[in-house]
Amino acid sequence: MAAADTAAMSTPSLRIALITETFAPEINGVANTLGRLVDGLRARGHHVQLVRPRQNSDPAPKSDDHLLLTRGWPLPGYPGLQWGQSALHKLLRRWKLQRPDVLYIATEGPLGLSALRAARRLRIPVVSGFHTNFQQYTGHYGIGLLTRALTNYLRWFHNRTHMTLVPSASQNIELERRGFERLALLARGVDGQLFHPAKRSAPLRQSWGLDDDGIAVLHVGRLAPEKNLGLLAKAFRALQAAYPQRTLKLILVGDGPQRASLQQQLPDAVFCGLQRGEALASHYASGDLFLFPSLSETFGNVVLEALACGLGVVAFDQAAAAQHIRHGHNGALAVAQDQQGFIDAANWLLEDPESLRRVRLNARQHAARQGWAAIVERFEQHLRSALLRAPELPAGRPLP
Repeated sequence: MAAADTAAMSTPSLRIALITETFAPEINGVANTLGRLVDGLRARGHHVQLVRPRQNSDPAPKSDDHLLLTRGWPLPGYPGLQWGQSALHKLLRRWKLQRPDVLYIATEGPLGLSALRAARRLRIPVVSGFHTNFQQYTGHYGIGLLTRALTNYLRWFHNRTHMTLVPSASQNIELERRGFERLALLARGVDGQLFHPAKRSAPLRQSWGLDDDGIAVLHVGRLAPEKNLGLLAKAFRALQAAYPQRTLKLILVGDGPQRASLQQQLPDAVFCGLQRGEALASHYASGDLFLFPSLSETFGNVVLEALACGLGVVAFDQAAAAQHIRHGHNGALAVAQDQQGFIDAANWLLEDPESLRRVRLNARQHAARQGWAAIVERFEQHLRSALLRAPELPAGRPLP
């Protein structure tokens, strides 16, 4: 290893700028993941500057050395989230005064694009993250004709960075097929102390109308078209028909544009709204079966959280579920797009109480080994590796 390479890998601390359109206290998988990465890097002694749009909850409009706020506007269909405006000149001024060693761009919107342009001018290495399958959302929001254009843009964007981090092997394969280059895997972790079966709450279950013998069929996530929630309702009705002698209750944690229509379709379901922290952990742990019908996830943090709380998880064989569930051992899987297979998997988990008990124990044991510390360390290694590459960012192909 050359002297410069050795220095880059052994530098005790880095100046890292992390650019994102979403961050805590916003509730979504991307914000949760980025919060863990930022906290982990800072705990390892690195200086992390967070660049994000100003949120309604921000107490004051002032930025500091650790936080650079930009303007934003509401993201259509996602109330409470901000789409960051381009901030090229602001970023250039700040980074000329205090240059980061490396950038991590988590979102590909106007803010992320302006950060990429600033990095190219200043010759700062860039690592990007593929956190959301936006190109798959277009059909659900009536703009399916934009799918190809959005895919072309995302490929162009990420291929102009030194490396793109993806959360799962299945996502890696999918992006490679679409011409994305220099991909690397960065998995996700789970806080096994927060998400724990011990957080189970009898009073909470009673408020749902369930005793110890009842079955709480749980779903946690955004109530939106891309989450395939029609299958959630179909699967629950199938379970009710298959087990008429048992008390089953559908519990939905989260909010979104489909909540009103779902409440009409499922009048007996319990809608708990957004939950955070200990309350969220208690809702997970008080469930029994976790149905996750989404087909649009890059990962799906909720799968790991449900496993950590010892739930019997039913999901399609992709993203986090493919990575962490062995069918019949610590969960149940269905082939992607196979709705009947998904329903059959849920039915199988309820056929035998002993099988469900065993699956839930195995789920907890597996998830307990998926902590964030190793993920943050690997993230740091990817950032350091970007410093070893040529200072000129990849040219990439022209934007179609």
